[in-house]
Amino acid sequence: MSDFDSALRPESRIVHPPVPEVTGSRPMGVPLHQSHLFAFEDNDALTRAFAGPDEAFLYNRYGNPTVRSLEQAVAGLEGGAGAIATASGMGAINTVLLALLSSGDHVIAQRSLYGGTFAMLADLARRWGVEVTHVGGDDPEEVRAALRPNTRLLHLETISNPTTRVTDLPGLIGVAREAGVLSVVDNTFATPLLCRPIEHGADIVVHSATKYLGGHSDVLAGIAVFADPELHRTVWHYAVELGASADPHSAWLTLRGLQTLALRVRRHCESARELAGRLAGHPAVTGVHYPGLPAHPDHELARRLLPEGHGGVLAFDLAGGREAARAFTESVRLASLAPSLGGVHTLVLHPASTSHRQLDDAELAAAGIGPGTVRVAVGIEHPEDLWADLEQALAKA
Repeated sequence: MSDFDSALRPESRIVHPPVPEVTGSRPMGVPLHQSHLFAFEDNDALTRAFAGPDEAFLYNRYGNPTVRSLEQAVAGLEGGAGAIATASGMGAINTVLLALLSSGDHVIAQRSLYGGTFAMLADLARRWGVEVTHVGGDDPEEVRAALRPNTRLLHLETISNPTTRVTDLPGLIGVAREAGVLSVVDNTFATPLLCRPIEHGADIVVHSATKYLGGHSDVLAGIAVFADPELHRTVWHYAVELGASADPHSAWLTLRGLQTLALRVRRHCESARELAGRLAGHPAVTGVHYPGLPAHPDHELARRLLPEGHGGVLAFDLAGGREAARAFTESVRLASLAPSLGGVHTLVLHPASTSHRQLDDAELAAAGIGPGTVRVAVGIEHPEDLWADLEQALAKA
């Protein structure tokens, strides 16, 4: 204890406890830096800290050591130059959209998108005058035909939610790149273990880290990864002002989840493939959406783009429509009726009335979502137990 510290009265000493530095060893886990505020020795150093994402830490909205660890880890997995961690997946998507779009800009986006993304684009069109053209994910010429002089972004999903269409990333991104249009790919369903969109030319990759990256249904977080350091810096400055920053504890939980990502993703993929095959032969099911099945329209593309596995999410259509879907989702026992995906538990939901409730009937049909479509986010339980549960619920549908 220094002479200065020893001279302090108890009321001051309890506010300023000693903070030991780790020397002679290293922690095996990433430390949780819960402090949101960092102090400096001189004013010039504090001034420099406001300048960019690689400067000293000063305030959590600008950066935090634990959050930076997550950003660097996911940027490394995706092959990016930098990343911005956010408070949720929609925080990552909105940060990118709001940072890069202005009134009068044009966006090309897939028809089959996560409902929140679809709704955000619709809101930008209504309130900001951002024009949006929706395309399929399998025809580069459709993207070429949709291009306009004011086109700024191409927004895609590696595996679409919930119909698991696989996007021709090299083809579509190639057309955008030729036209000087930035491409954004939501890689949540695939994770960087199954696909790395930057390797196919993507400029920005977004994740809901709440899903597979965190993996345990106990964290809410998002992340955007950038191929170009200058684009990263541009969006970072907007992100600081937007305030959608990741919480250090959420970042710490996500880092913990990353350690088992490879093991979990393998089990998710294997079980989803097994269940999809069995569902395809069930008399109550009229169609199964899973790219690992030969009957899936994107099966050959999936084999090339996703050689390590086809994901842990599947969807299927029930002959009995909406009421059959209700009966099924309310009859599962091992699986749970819940939103989200990517955790260790198997979850089911009815997209038309939940995740994609913002879409009208025509928009649902265009996205390939029927009244009897059910999404299953396969967990890591034993596949035989899962099939027994799905089978008994199908009998009630």
